[in-house]
Amino acid sequence: MTTQELTTKVEEALDEIRPFLQNDGGDITLLSIDDGKVVNVQLQGACVGCSVNQMTLKSGVEMTIKKYAPQIEKVVSVSQ
Repeated sequence: MTTQELTTKVEEALDEIRPFLQNDGGDITLLSIDDGKVVNVQLQGACVGCSVNQMTLKSGVEMTIKKYAPQIEKVVSVSQ
């Protein structure tokens, strides 16, 4: 899979989960993909100070991204 194809798959995954984050007043942005394995994202809005954002990141975002792109090993939230 090319870098562009991988980026497209990850964006599709984020598009699937984005409405749930937006319902809570937050959002998520893809920053980069390192070595085709690590996705760097930035949580925005209400997600930034939310006490469950690490759980959301692992159980929601990471799980959804891995469904679209199984080669992804982890998702990392980068602070603003």
